[in-house]
Amino acid sequence: MTAAPACVDNLVETIRAALEPHGLFLRGSVNFTPGDVVPRLESGEPAASVVLIGNIGGSIWEPFTRWREGERDRGGADPLDEWSKQVILPVAEAAGATAYFPSDPPWQPFQQWAMRAEGLKASPLGILVHPRFGLWHGYRGALGFDRSLPQTDEVAVGHPCDDCIGKPCISACPVDALGTGMFDVGLCRTHLRTQAGAAGCLVDGCLSRDACPVGRDYRYSPAQLRFHMAAISL
Repeated sequence: MTAAPACVDNLVETIRAALEPHGLFLRGSVNFTPGDVVPRLESGEPAASVVLIGNIGGSIWEPFTRWREGERDRGGADPLDEWSKQVILPVAEAAGATAYFPSDPPWQPFQQWAMRAEGLKASPLGILVHPRFGLWHGYRGALGFDRSLPQTDEVAVGHPCDDCIGKPCISACPVDALGTGMFDVGLCRTHLRTQAGAAGCLVDGCLSRDACPVGRDYRYSPAQLRFHMAAISL
């Protein structure tokens, strides 16, 4: 009865160590309860838990860039998704887990999992805001298991947006894409195709995202900002 927890702890630490060279971190776990919509494992059985995997600040940028420079096609049409799969799938196989990715059907509720795993809530931009990392983080995949897992990260208490005075992220948008209370993706993309947008947000990063005062030490590098903005503009 006492050996199982130690075995699970060892598994978690092994996964953590395998991800570290790639700038990826365990971002909390969810143990499913009755009534949850549960993903299926490769065996066809329902998963008992998932552990989320993601970046903190620009942690993935150098490993991803090195990989991309070595690819003949620079990683294809969706290089970050391709890199994530090449890194995470072998880790999943070694751990006896099933890998899930935000880019792949059947679409898994990554934001809902993250809210439960780390206690996060959405910012006005729709990005989950972390009390330490702010808007400078992301989720690249998740591993599903046939057993429950211990919590792999801290769970936030409170929501930074609740105490934010003035909501600078809303007023910073040059086209008021957050003015309705929801992020207007179409309006944002239209702006990025204009001369002003191409010279502003597309090059320097989203002004609204940059206006958030939380987690500024984790802000992405200019190169990473341009990469993500180029993807949004498509």
